[in-house]
Amino acid sequence: MNSTEAIFNGLKDSGIDFIVSVPCVNLTELLNLINNDDEITHIPVTREEEGIGILAGAYLAGKKVAILMQNSGLGNCINALKSLTELYEMPLVMIMSHRGTEGEGICGQVPMGKSTTEILTACNYTYFKPTTPEEAYENVKNAWKTSLEEKLPISILLEIKYW
Repeated sequence: MNSTEAIFNGLKDSGIDFIVSVPCVNLTELLNLINNDDEITHIPVTREEEGIGILAGAYLAGKKVAILMQNSGLGNCINALKSLTELYEMPLVMIMSHRGTEGEGICGQVPMGKSTTEILTACNYTYFKPTTPEEAYENVKNAWKTSLEEKLPISILLEIKYW
């Protein structure tokens, strides 16, 4: 199982059936797998906070939901996370390409890369940083259940070295 298959299989085995995404080069192969799966509804969005609103509606309609995005999008959607999903105790799995970490080639990604875990910690959101496909699979597979239990979003941070 490669790094992308681990994430995809974890999503499938957790029962996630509704995903929104904001494009990221590191998530391209995963997005292709999701697009080709008839059991998952996939909605590409232009902004992360737009995706959070769509996911809230999908959750209320009985779906198990996730968002795929870069960690830079965390800053874009923090208010929607706090005032919508957290306030109404809606579970959510956030799969994030953690840009700005070791090996990043774009200097503009580094400041948010350094702050991502601090932001998640300040929000009291559990996050995982898997380093192997096996660890990623387990983290993703269990993320929905953990989010339901905690009544908060759960993040899986996929650093450059993970890929």
